[in-house]
Amino acid sequence: MILTTYLNLEKQSAVNAGAENTAREIVQQPRLWLDVLALIASQKNDLAAFLYPLIEKPDLRIILTGAGSSAFIGESAQGIVQRNTGRLTQAIATTDIVTHPELTFQKQTPTLMVSFARSGNSPESVETVLLADENVSEIYHLIITCNEEGQLAGYAKRNKKRSYCLQLPENANDKSLAMTGSFTSMLLSVLLVSNLAKLSEIGEQVLSVSEIADAIIAEHLDDFISLSSKNFERVIFLGSGPMLGIARECHLKLQELTDGKVICKHDSFLGFRHGPRAVLNEKSLIVFLFSSESHVYQYERDLAISIADDLRKIPIISFGGWYEDDFRPLINIAPRSENCPAGDFRMLTGTLIGQLMGFYKSLELGLQPDNPSVSGAISRVVQGVKIYKKV
Repeated sequence: MILTTYLNLEKQSAVNAGAENTAREIVQQPRLWLDVLALIASQKNDLAAFLYPLIEKPDLRIILTGAGSSAFIGESAQGIVQRNTGRLTQAIATTDIVTHPELTFQKQTPTLMVSFARSGNSPESVETVLLADENVSEIYHLIITCNEEGQLAGYAKRNKKRSYCLQLPENANDKSLAMTGSFTSMLLSVLLVSNLAKLSEIGEQVLSVSEIADAIIAEHLDDFISLSSKNFERVIFLGSGPMLGIARECHLKLQELTDGKVICKHDSFLGFRHGPRAVLNEKSLIVFLFSSESHVYQYERDLAISIADDLRKIPIISFGGWYEDDFRPLINIAPRSENCPAGDFRMLTGTLIGQLMGFYKSLELGLQPDNPSVSGAISRVVQGVKIYKKV
């Protein structure tokens, strides 16, 4: 009999530990990314027909929005979408838009709002779409969602002339509390959609990043299991540019999956020097999500060496470092090469770091990764948000 295992847990053991869904959803991501690539390739013409006339507008503004992890998708993708489209692109969380729409929208500026939503039912996500309609004369919506039954998907179906709903594969709709595959598949989607003209070329990069992710899962699970037994109370994730958004997602993932027992922080490498470095203490762990760009890496490596020289001997995890001997990480993952074949999509593999750290630390703490919130303070779809209309 062939046993099904997820992240080194036999299926029944994973079920008993309340970990089956999260384990499966993490490990299936490399395959899911290929499914997303195939989906977008199949809709390329329809997507182009909707998007190209908009992108041709020289004054088009693009807003990337979502709540929680979905907002961090926009933070990670903002610069790349702006580069790919040549249009002003801003990441603004729905949780900011709902309270301050007058500081977000410009009435006479044509706007494409890209909404990221796992369920499509979060109160802020639904209200943000309605506020955009009220406050922008020429508004268009690209809704990227994992739930075809969600309110946002329904909105797009009712407003087809100025909306497009990209419904992701069923496996993207995580059943667990913490977003894993839903985050990476929606991030991948917007990166692909913003560069449709080069879809065949960048498709090779997606294949590459899928293989890299499989290799990380195959080669480093024992490292993460060992790491989970170490006594750390604070974890700081650092990234630059697009990887800063990934650092933020990683910090949330570890904090969510440990029910707040591990306090996390994120920052940029350079920003961390300006005061936030004070958070480091003897029970800290620091995770470097290094850039694949040589120029950027020079700044990042300088900080890594400085922290390695700290007399408190702060333990280090390195993702993508070139010269790990300079800062002696506990774990070094996906060593960087001069011509990184994964391109922009390397961010997807960086996200695995926070997911795997969170999963195994959750188990180590006696929590259930599928639903780690003992008090019920956090839930899969945010509860208790009441929408107030401005008068």
